[in-house]
Amino acid sequence: MIEREVKDVVTPEMASDGAGVRLKRSIATRTLDHLDPFFLFDHFGSENAGDYVAGFPMHPHRGIETITYMLDGSVAHRDSLGNAGVIGAGDVQWMTAGSGILHEEMPRVGPRRLDGFQIWVNLPRKLKMTGPRYQDVPAARIPDVVRPDGTRIRVVAGQVDGVAGAVGEIFADPTYLDVSLPAAGTLEQPVPRGHTAILYIFQGEVTVGGGAGGGVAVPSPRLVVLGDGDVVRVRAGGAPARLLLLSAQPLHEPSVRWGPFVMNTKEEIAQALQELRDGTFIRR
Repeated sequence: MIEREVKDVVTPEMASDGAGVRLKRSIATRTLDHLDPFFLFDHFGSENAGDYVAGFPMHPHRGIETITYMLDGSVAHRDSLGNAGVIGAGDVQWMTAGSGILHEEMPRVGPRRLDGFQIWVNLPRKLKMTGPRYQDVPAARIPDVVRPDGTRIRVVAGQVDGVAGAVGEIFADPTYLDVSLPAAGTLEQPVPRGHTAILYIFQGEVTVGGGAGGGVAVPSPRLVVLGDGDVVRVRAGGAPARLLLLSAQPLHEPSVRWGPFVMNTKEEIAQALQELRDGTFIRR
């Protein structure tokens, strides 16, 4: 079993998106444009409603999947498929944009803080124009695995100790784990060799890789890009820590990003923009 070592540690950049939502962005920046197949990694969160209340009014996507995972607060959503509702603490919204979808996400104000993540995962050429799909996964459906040392793992996608995640049938064969480490707790988790793997530490500090005698100390908030291998090892220090472990199958295909679209060629981007102007973007 080859341990995945740290390739890079990325400090999130402050950004504004949607109608003025302030957030911390780790992928889709000048430092890290993308990490095949991940094209966006945002961490939004604030106790100040002015940082998020403007939300993300109706906008298009094509060629990707978007995953919104809520830690706290709630977001009202609706889309061109006719889906509408509210996702709250612990819930997941997994949307396959495919050939095209319009949706909006509008955070609700208080009484709790707003806190969560949005990630974009690229679709392969053969699925770029597949029919859009929406999966709303409530917190109660996401299994928890608790290990003997007190480490708690919420399995959004992938598998931990024989427990399958709540989200399935995704091309990229993703792993999406929310890991809470007690003080001095450890995570040892297999990850398929060849898959892109990242960690996002958002509470506390951990040591990544290096076996029992070394590794890289990483404070929060930081995104860690991992090298290839079979297993990820993370250790908390003298205080609890919390992180996401994400992995997915890279596509090794040409990609062109324009705003909310990720396609294979500039011509496909131009076509999407023309269809938006013509009113033919949504395919029935």
